[in-house]
Amino acid sequence: MKQSTRQLLLGSLLLGGLAGLVGCNDAQPPSSYPSASPTAGPGSPAPSAPAPSPTASAPAPTDPSLFVISAEGIGPAKLGITLGELKQALPNATFEVQSPFIVDFDAIAVSQNGKPLFYVLYLAGESFGDDDVVQGVLTDNPSYRTDRGVGPGTAIAQAEQIYGDATLSYNTQNESREYVRFAQHPATNLSFGTGNGNSETAGIYPSPIAEYNETQQFREDATIQSVLVICLNEACTPASP
Repeated sequence: MKQSTRQLLLGSLLLGGLAGLVGCNDAQPPSSYPSASPTAGPGSPAPSAPAPSPTASAPAPTDPSLFVISAEGIGPAKLGITLGELKQALPNATFEVQSPFIVDFDAIAVSQNGKPLFYVLYLAGESFGDDDVVQGVLTDNPSYRTDRGVGPGTAIAQAEQIYGDATLSYNTQNESREYVRFAQHPATNLSFGTGNGNSETAGIYPSPIAEYNETQQFREDATIQSVLVICLNEACTPASP
């Protein structure tokens, strides 16, 4: 399959749950950023700084930019680079295929010291080698955060104080993956995963359930579970030979 075709398929599938959040904005990684309450899976130590969260903080890494989520990517997993370049940036990490990963997608799981850092997504049933370009990255590691300190494990109520009013939604035609977007969303190509309409949702939805469901009400204990960053522009498609 040609790379341009693969790009369009990847983008259309990923964007199915983003409720119209499309693009690939520029963002400058900060020198430091606040930590938040981690309730998701294990990860590398998060940078410590004055935090919006009233709970735990963790020792700062040598280079905080390695843990920043932005429109450009997640840490060193920059959109538009090749898998081979990512391996060069993380020489001590392990890269392992996970197939299946989620419906429609396989992934390259990138881990360090036995702990998952993030996942490079690609279409299920295809191969992904060192020359292939990173177009989608997902993390559920609470060490990775935006420049405002929001990431996996952050309470939605806390993120709402930072980014404005929250709207949660899911579509039964997109595997019922639930996302939250904010009035001042940090980047149009970034989505915060919060649950699944087929099991437990973060949002509180009216009945009966429709194909597309949206609400501004959510459980008090609801958190962001994962962060997905994608790229659809030409930077993510290498020139044809």
